[in-house]
Amino acid sequence: MKKLNEEIKTGQLKQIYLLCGEEAYLRSQYKDRLKTALLNGGDPMNLHYFEGKGIQQGEVIDLAETMPFLAERRVLVLENSEFFKHGGEQLAEYLASPAQTAFFVFVEPAVDKRSKLYKAVQAKGRVIECNTQDEAVLKRWILEFLKKENKKITERDLDFFLEKTGTNMENIRGELEKLMCYCLGRDVVTARDIEEICVRQVNNQIFDMINAVAAKRQKRAMELYYDLLTLKEPPMRILYLITRQFNMLLQVKELKNKGCDANTIGTRVGLAGFIARKYVEQAAKFKESDLRKALADCVETEEAVKTGRMNDILSVELLIVKYSM
Repeated sequence: MKKLNEEIKTGQLKQIYLLCGEEAYLRSQYKDRLKTALLNGGDPMNLHYFEGKGIQQGEVIDLAETMPFLAERRVLVLENSEFFKHGGEQLAEYLASPAQTAFFVFVEPAVDKRSKLYKAVQAKGRVIECNTQDEAVLKRWILEFLKKENKKITERDLDFFLEKTGTNMENIRGELEKLMCYCLGRDVVTARDIEEICVRQVNNQIFDMINAVAAKRQKRAMELYYDLLTLKEPPMRILYLITRQFNMLLQVKELKNKGCDANTIGTRVGLAGFIARKYVEQAAKFKESDLRKALADCVETEEAVKTGRMNDILSVELLIVKYSM
């Protein structure tokens, strides 16, 4: 990203860019910055946007071969095309020798690095991976946002804010904007403000539910389950998240047993450091054999629902009851 920022700043831009990765906020931000930089004040009619699976590659290539209107570049943005998973061979061949005036920005949440199109972009342009940011980067970003708003926050309350919001930057930005409105006239954001105004993410509620299960606090675990149902979360999605939680805890426990520290574990399983520490603490409350059994029961529960042997709401309820007894 450092190289991309430098290219945008200097105007020394590549002809082809691919923005990929799970962090939607970064993909969106850099997409907009690249569009502006590539157009460079030129007529917007030289910008073409394509979105979704139904993009016709021939149409894109025809536009790329068309001279721009009173400008140096014709800019083509393709988003969520899935051409980097399959079917992008025609574009891959074209990008080997594209028209000098045609500039491309591809935006994809997931790509296959073995695909011909990925290799073509890598050879002629720049690939920018917009992945989930680590704890230090997120904290710097949040503090810069607060500084611009003349607001301060303690390190402890900043940790609490991230625990509440998770690491999704789009969600963090939205919660920060809500906080700014709530804290008008005050220069310090407090834990009480965060508790009052910020929405706890579903993943965090699942984490709390599993904590309650580990502590054998059955009533609390069921309350959290019913809260999710009230929020219109489908039982099968809740089951999926419970399964993912148990699977993550098993991975964390195995790594901890091998002597890995929280930061190493976070890197291995894709969790921010401050979240990894919470997972290590939660994993310590379970035996490895119990986690394996819980995963097997999750699979059996899903199968029972899909084959019509059990009701979806009741099946998840029985699973929670079983492990919180």
